[in-house]
Amino acid sequence: MNNTAQLHQLNPHAIALCALGRWIASRHWVPATGGNFSIRSGEHSALVTASGKDKGELSPQDLLPVSWQDGSLSCTGTPSAETALHARLYQLDPQIKAVLHTHSVQATVFSRIISEDSYLFQGYEMQKAISGNTTHTAACPLALFDNTQHIPELADKLSQRWQQQPLHWGLLVRGHGLYVWGRSLDEAKRHLEGWEFLINCELERLKLTR
Repeated sequence: MNNTAQLHQLNPHAIALCALGRWIASRHWVPATGGNFSIRSGEHSALVTASGKDKGELSPQDLLPVSWQDGSLSCTGTPSAETALHARLYQLDPQIKAVLHTHSVQATVFSRIISEDSYLFQGYEMQKAISGNTTHTAACPLALFDNTQHIPELADKLSQRWQQQPLHWGLLVRGHGLYVWGRSLDEAKRHLEGWEFLINCELERLKLTR
């Protein structure tokens, strides 16, 4: 085992991220090695899941160190293809400490039936799971973006939208999946559960009312 792998095995943040990744996999939100997770390790660096890894069997040695500065990404190994989007989120908000990307059936289907750039959830008590929401009566927006295989282009669109108004702890990529983030790993997990619950509820409501 090399020095980097040994450091990861002992890194409590890496251990916690892997444990969360296995829990997410148990919910069937990251099938077929899909999805990717990261946790900030410094002002300009993070640990990111390697490409093609089964998230239900993650171990700290499956996390790769990635750094960014002056607009360029640096990483040893093959990180997830969406690493550039993780890095952009960390750059947009220094308070972000973790980013989680999942591929649940419900979120993926929901993303394809909504044509607007943002969807407003309202009337759900669970909206309070998303930081900044204190009542079910206020609208809770979730941003949507069109899918693309060119992740830097998606990252640029995210930056453009963010300059108008910071996003609300999550976004959906059409036909692709859900991204959430938080100021801690626990907050990111809560946002993931909250958004998944809200999406499930609204998808069922739309089935019954359309």
